[in-house]
Amino acid sequence: MIRVDQGSEFVSRDMDLWAYQRGGVLDFSRPGKPTDNAFIEAFNGWFRAECLNQHWFLTLADAAEKLEAWRRYYNAERPHGAIGNKVPIALTKSGDATTPSP
Repeated sequence: MIRVDQGSEFVSRDMDLWAYQRGGVLDFSRPGKPTDNAFIEAFNGWFRAECLNQHWFLTLADAAEKLEAWRRYYNAERPHGAIGNKVPIALTKSGDATTPSP
């Protein structure tokens, strides 16, 4: 299941077909209710502020390299207030990881 909002990129037939061909199902949040997907909205804000707005991507390879570096930083070095200022990787190693509920 893929949780998506009502953005035009997610409501197209092409997106629905893509998910269907891969055995996925699109789960739409309610129109005008960003709180249905609050943790993703928060992540998108951090991703834009800490990664996308900080870099120019000169090539696809350059983008892949910078995005992977940020992903490693986000999961292994950056403290997250919602989990007691721990890094996510520490939770998976300790067995305290939980799956966020929608």
